[in-house]
Amino acid sequence: MSVIAVGGFQHETNTFAPSKADYAAFEQGGGWPPLTYGEDIAPRVAGANIPAAGAIAALHALGHKTIGLVWGAASPSAQVTRDAYERIVGDMLARLAAAGPVDGVYLDLHGAMVTEHLDDGEGELLSRVRDIVGQRTPIVASLDLHANVTRAMIENCEGLVAYRTYPHVDMAAAGERAARLLDRTLRLGKPAASSFHPLDFLTGLPSQCTLIEPARSLYALLDRLEREHDAVLSFAPGFPMADFPECGMTVFGYGDDAGRVRTAATALARSVTDAEGDFSMQLFEPDAAVVRAMKRGEPGAPVVLADTQDNPGAGGNGDTTGLLAALLARRAPGAVLGLLIDPASAAQAHAIGVGRKAIFALGEISGVPGHKPLGGEFAVLALGDGRFTCTGPMFQGFRMDLGPMALLEKDGVRIALASRKCQAADQEMFRHLGVEPKRERILALKSSVHFRADFEPIAREVLVVAAPGPAKADPTMFSWKRLRPGLRLKPLGPAFQPA
Repeated sequence: MSVIAVGGFQHETNTFAPSKADYAAFEQGGGWPPLTYGEDIAPRVAGANIPAAGAIAALHALGHKTIGLVWGAASPSAQVTRDAYERIVGDMLARLAAAGPVDGVYLDLHGAMVTEHLDDGEGELLSRVRDIVGQRTPIVASLDLHANVTRAMIENCEGLVAYRTYPHVDMAAAGERAARLLDRTLRLGKPAASSFHPLDFLTGLPSQCTLIEPARSLYALLDRLEREHDAVLSFAPGFPMADFPECGMTVFGYGDDAGRVRTAATALARSVTDAEGDFSMQLFEPDAAVVRAMKRGEPGAPVVLADTQDNPGAGGNGDTTGLLAALLARRAPGAVLGLLIDPASAAQAHAIGVGRKAIFALGEISGVPGHKPLGGEFAVLALGDGRFTCTGPMFQGFRMDLGPMALLEKDGVRIALASRKCQAADQEMFRHLGVEPKRERILALKSSVHFRADFEPIAREVLVVAAPGPAKADPTMFSWKRLRPGLRLKPLGPAFQPA
């Protein structure tokens, strides 16, 4: 029986976002399980669509014993603070050293972590783990589909396995694939051959969705190439909001035969390059989106408006009010917006009580320049404690604790408030406040793509809206300073050149 050390440290860093991830952000989790240690990790993640859950179950099924280290995640934001990184990584490494010799290491990582003092949080973590376990102990990690995979990450482990779906309905499955790659490495007694291909353009998050083209066909090709060449392939479209030289798309793969792995990875990388122009996507201005949704949405077939640029899953704080203002200006009937993250307004609603009205100043609490809270008289329709279990395909089994929640209403437009940051990607977030999403005409969701897993099946159509926010849907809108020269800032777009 092999002994496998298991840990995890997840953060997706938008270096243009307004607020950083401190230690408390990982203690709270922000929709993820809170910071967890040792033997508590396995039961904490069990049954949830989390990579570590899939990996632990697979490792046990394959006959291995696991030793828990540290597992933690926080909502996407600006950089992880030095204090948070060093405390969490320090604890993980101390537990690894105390465990004594292990046969392998599995880590549940994101792949797009930037800290106050490091461009490449995961590459540094893998390097430090390598220093403890030595060169002969295999290290394998699962990664988010949005990973900005670096050479340090590739060089400091025996395998990386990325998700293949966006919305990420295969997170646990990716952990299982990583566990099987680790098991394969242990059985063969040597590292698999690898192939790594950085690509030359960025694309916004909404166009990376695997339910639409070109990603849908590219991942189908990945599956075919993987089977044909007996390889483990990944395509990571990257997280195009991290200003450092290795931000970008990558293709990478592993297998027993170096030639076959190289052939498969090269073919996939060429296909992604050939599809560059197909990643372009239409974005709607807020008022135009609301007008279209009012014409087409109806109970049983709502129109979904994706408030992508304030997506808490991409570094937004879920508190901007541009799309809400457009809904109120049109007095859009049957419209619900959520989740607006505003703990002060949620607390005010709880103090006032259901059925009463008051003057609120909603949102805009994270200091986005030029933005002010949206004021007005709103009625309190419902209250909730923010504790519920998700049922949708992506967050299945997640036990949420979003703090005090409330449902407000003005001129027929309702707003679902929450106190802790989490993107609107599961219908239970609205049912908790008495709203049945499929009965509405318009659903305005602070999310880029993850909402599609649970909401697209009930939607007449989805419109991606470019309302003000820090998570830009078009990468050319950012003030880049540190990308590698020549990287195209959007599909078929201008190339970055340093000032």
